[in-house]
Amino acid sequence: MKLLFIVFLLSFSSFAQQYSSSSKKAIKLFEEGMNAPRANKDIYGRENYQMGIDILNKAIEKDPTFWEAYLTAGEFAEYSNQLKLAIQYYEKAISINPNHSPSGSTYFYLGNLKFATGDYQGAIDVLNIYVKNKQINPTNIPIANQLLASSKFAVEALQHPSNFKPINMGPAINTKDPEYFPTITVDGKTILFTRRINDDRVQGPYKQQEDFYISHLLKNAWAKAEPMPTHINTINNEGAPTISADGRSLIFVACPDMSGVDYGEGRQGRGSCDLFITKKIGSRWVNVANLPGQVNTGLWESQPSLSADGKTLYFIRQMKGQGGSKNSDIYVSTLLDNGTWGQAVRLPSNINTPDQEESVLIHPDGKTLYFASRGHVGMGGSDLFVTRMDATGNWSDPINLGYPINTKNDENSLMVSPDGEIGFFASDREGGFGDLDIYYFEMPKAMQPVKTLYFEGTVVDAITKKPIPGKFQLIDIQTGKEVVRSEADQVNGEFLVSLPLNQEYALNVSFPGYNFYSKNFNMIATENQEAVELTIEMVPIGSTLPVILANVFFDLNKTDLRSESYVELNKLRDLLTKNPELKIEIGGHTDTRGDAQDNLNLSEGRANSVREYLVKQGIDATRLSSKGYGETQPKISDAEIAKLKTLNEQERAHQSNRRTEYKFIGQ
Repeated sequence: MKLLFIVFLLSFSSFAQQYSSSSKKAIKLFEEGMNAPRANKDIYGRENYQMGIDILNKAIEKDPTFWEAYLTAGEFAEYSNQLKLAIQYYEKAISINPNHSPSGSTYFYLGNLKFATGDYQGAIDVLNIYVKNKQINPTNIPIANQLLASSKFAVEALQHPSNFKPINMGPAINTKDPEYFPTITVDGKTILFTRRINDDRVQGPYKQQEDFYISHLLKNAWAKAEPMPTHINTINNEGAPTISADGRSLIFVACPDMSGVDYGEGRQGRGSCDLFITKKIGSRWVNVANLPGQVNTGLWESQPSLSADGKTLYFIRQMKGQGGSKNSDIYVSTLLDNGTWGQAVRLPSNINTPDQEESVLIHPDGKTLYFASRGHVGMGGSDLFVTRMDATGNWSDPINLGYPINTKNDENSLMVSPDGEIGFFASDREGGFGDLDIYYFEMPKAMQPVKTLYFEGTVVDAITKKPIPGKFQLIDIQTGKEVVRSEADQVNGEFLVSLPLNQEYALNVSFPGYNFYSKNFNMIATENQEAVELTIEMVPIGSTLPVILANVFFDLNKTDLRSESYVELNKLRDLLTKNPELKIEIGGHTDTRGDAQDNLNLSEGRANSVREYLVKQGIDATRLSSKGYGETQPKISDAEIAKLKTLNEQERAHQSNRRTEYKFIGQ
């Protein structure tokens, strides 16, 4: 847009030879100054705008009323990112001749600059003059209106700031180089982020490339960040990592070199920045590969965010718009049953704008999406926004996180802790270590997601205690839908799974050769906890050890199965179908409260209800027996329960005694 104006001046000087100045010396210097940037390019082809400004200043000395010289100097100052200087030149040109541009374009440029430098009221004043111009360029009208709306929002936001005290994460994380795109494991103990570093190995004029770094929380302090291994970080650009909830899958961005082909380390790509995946086995990241499926294209894919259930991936795709302008939007892909990623879908237009959306984050609650955008009403640069998914799967209109979280500078790459209370973001605000730094702050209540906790532990053989890489499935009890799919580490059997609060979950863990393991989680009851620690002992098929069916439910003092039980009993049905030689006994148990005979009758009725369900599901009745044990085999004795401090703890103990089990009794 600005270059067209310079071309106009050049053509005007060549043919009409008419300027506002009558000084031949000023005109000569003006024309020399206009041509200076292109005539004095450096070895990399970059124009020397400062030389042009210096010569134009000499023209202004010869004729201080030469508004064309002020205007062109303002253009060059803007191109060289001297925004406040550009404002001075534009204001001087307007003061000399307010009507020098019939379309009022100088007011448009000046309003843009005032907004960019945080002079929001000044931007409003200038833009109000511009939009009233009857000869306004129609293509600039929506841009001017957006700038006006943003300036008015910013004035209001400055008058009502949030309680926001960002704290720099310090020299263990931040350096003079830019740090951005943080991702944090769900336990909050590991942070990964991108750093742009100097590297003389890089071809071309810009000897820089992106790698990502990792730091661990040790004794409440972050250890000095170290680069990821060299088979992940290469001479090419890598960065914008997203780590799975269990910390064992990493999806990141890798870009080719200048050839557009070499992604480093033998990686295969689609011709632009692509998403890659690596898995952690034990302590090693292995098998870096192009993300399987339909996410990567010949376009630029970047800044991924993996949902806690591991089944949904949000990311940024960039494409060129009209006139070579850049436009990047948020897309989403879901994991298919075959382990590949499906066709990516662009999020709706109330989120994506014709400008740039970037640095997307899906919180572990699965319903709260944070992102940065240059296209929504905001404070300037890229601002941070939040949108929430409703019960029908639709996204709300984004809400600006407000001032001073957002400023006239660029804010991006927001990360929010699983409990929703702490935010991490990158900013180039004053007082940092150099360029973009990573900060943390207390999230305003209105912007917080649903609190998410996690449970962690180890999967082992119930007899040998050797680790097992069990496969996890978490099911929402109310809906019957799978909400998380994960697996334990192949080497040490360790796992970590996140869970949003205020829901009840059925946990199932399976592995070939073993009975499935089940447990019930009621996250309403554990709201004040940060984590649940658990050792999962899996019983080998054929062992006579009892296996608890933790997600089989009955109403109080009744023997009828509740429908929430069907998911788990169907798993038992499938196990028996795959092992037709096995016979089982289904056992019912109660707590010690109430009449012993009544408890015995209740346990017998419940065990028999499970048996009848399995028979109806096609299991041969001769393979099934049922028995009620009443209160005779408690897992926790009354004496132990009496020692527990709270009524909630005592009730959970009684609940452990009320259970349905099965065990193998022969072939």
